[in-house]
Amino acid sequence: MHTAVQLWTLRDLDASTPALLDRVAAAGYDGVEFAGIEDPPETARAMDDAGLVAAGAHVDADELRADPAGVAAELTTLAVPYVVVPYLDPDHFADAATVAETAAMLDDLAAQFDRPLLYHNHDHEFVPVGTETAFDRLAAETAVGFELDVGWAAAAGRDPAALLSDLAGRVPVVHVKDVTAAGEPTELGEGVVDLPGVVEAARDAGTEWLVFEHDDPADPMASMENGIAVVERIMER
Repeated sequence: MHTAVQLWTLRDLDASTPALLDRVAAAGYDGVEFAGIEDPPETARAMDDAGLVAAGAHVDADELRADPAGVAAELTTLAVPYVVVPYLDPDHFADAATVAETAAMLDDLAAQFDRPLLYHNHDHEFVPVGTETAFDRLAAETAVGFELDVGWAAAAGRDPAALLSDLAGRVPVVHVKDVTAAGEPTELGEGVVDLPGVVEAARDAGTEWLVFEHDDPADPMASMENGIAVVERIMER
């Protein structure tokens, strides 16, 4: 498995794209996951210079619907293997009918692209819908893959390792995140997520990328450096 950092973690750093990517490479990551796409040709050159590759790109569903050809061209420029829908609001998971509509919408979006489309969860997808959760129904009803965010899954009361096992073959990218017992983001290794169990389950599920993310780090650089240290230590076990 390869390692990457979700660039949303570093959004508050005052640095040019080349400087930012150099810092990511120096920390020891193999790649980055984009939070939106800006100036693909310049970014592609900076990626090459830093020796990094793309793990994926988060692109809003409305943008994907509005200009699939334009987004696809940007993804190609950056050699992005996976396009990720990063968020759909809770209205998309209110009941069985809306979950079915959401599944169909994701399948329709996926058909517009020449690379796999993934859905990235938060915690609101795990609301009860009948005898299941909306997330479980979505997984059963859509053909798209998932970028499982283990922190948000844990915050919703689910066992991330068990979810990875259930989604084996459909989780090429995993967001490695930690949360407190109250479900708040915290530094990797300082929360309640069973990170060794997650890494083992991800490996067994065929995951290609472990992507570190912290939604609200007090010190983004220190958080990023701690993230790779924790992930690499677990991967070496």
